[in-house]
Amino acid sequence: MFYYINSRRVASLILLFFVHHLSWSQNVIEANGPGNTYEELTAFLAPGHNPIEVPDCNHSSFGNHIDEVYDTSIGGYAYRFFIHVTPDNDRCIDEIDDRQRNEIKTYHPSPSNLKGTQGENVIYKWAFKLPAGFQSSPKFTHIHQLKSVGGDFQSMPMYTLTTRKGSPDKLQLRYAETTSQITLFETPLSSFLNNWVEVTEKINYSSSGFYSISIVDMDTENELFYYDNTSADAPKVNWRPGGEFVRPKWGIYRSLVYSEDLRDEEVLFSYFSFEEVSSLSANDVNIRPVVLYPNPTSGTITISSQYYNYAKVYDLNGKLILMTYNDEINLGHFTEGLYVVKLFDNVDKLMSIQKVIKTN
Repeated sequence: MFYYINSRRVASLILLFFVHHLSWSQNVIEANGPGNTYEELTAFLAPGHNPIEVPDCNHSSFGNHIDEVYDTSIGGYAYRFFIHVTPDNDRCIDEIDDRQRNEIKTYHPSPSNLKGTQGENVIYKWAFKLPAGFQSSPKFTHIHQLKSVGGDFQSMPMYTLTTRKGSPDKLQLRYAETTSQITLFETPLSSFLNNWVEVTEKINYSSSGFYSISIVDMDTENELFYYDNTSADAPKVNWRPGGEFVRPKWGIYRSLVYSEDLRDEEVLFSYFSFEEVSSLSANDVNIRPVVLYPNPTSGTITISSQYYNYAKVYDLNGKLILMTYNDEINLGHFTEGLYVVKLFDNVDKLMSIQKVIKTN
């Protein structure tokens, strides 16, 4: 399912209110269940064209390398990106044998509001999960890129979120003004394994523009990763000479040079959001207004939020078991276990997804 939105639509699984900017337009696609995955991604990213870079034709016996699966920890569906050490390659181009990819992208045929243009302020948001035991290449395993199109340097992404094998394995933010990359920030990868996280990436596309990226643990709401370029010596070139536009990419793009370090791998993404805004700032206030307490509970949970209107409660099979407009949720007559609570505002926008533990 995808949405075209020209208001302050809440897209994320945990709502972030950016109170210092005005949203001009927001475009969101969310996983909604098995079937028609390629068709839905294509209709959103580049209708009538091919924004999906998959190795399907080289591994037809496996089938689609992007599908949708139900994930109990978020109480909903996620896009699952597969990559196999063999025989998958880079977009079924046989002469490229040192790397492989399974990615989605925007590009020339994409709608204009999904392409970053000079002077624009854009916020990209998405949620992803790396599985336990995720194995990174010592060279690169990219999961997100912002790539400039046009000019002399379009082969090198400007910003890249990549994982790298090491002691310990790391998640890195890489940057290239022209053809040479540097690492802007890195942190151990262990906090991101088997754990849903939500990314907020902000960029002003200009020759001296603002950039920031924040990654938050969706369970604990702890910020695991943060970088911005407000320090005096931080690179600020977010637009390249000759550039036509900037396109984001998500998925798995990894080196095969050390294939012995790799395994058949997958990454889950639950949604992708593009939002154009009037301004960006490192001082934007992130308000997480929903609190459920006590949690765990043996009976009733109270919802504390000025924006809350109603809640839906699901079991871990995804079955809706309760809906309420009250400020309290009574779980007393339900069995012990884990439940997923989805909270909505008064225009049916999803505010938050939270897990509640029911005890005896």
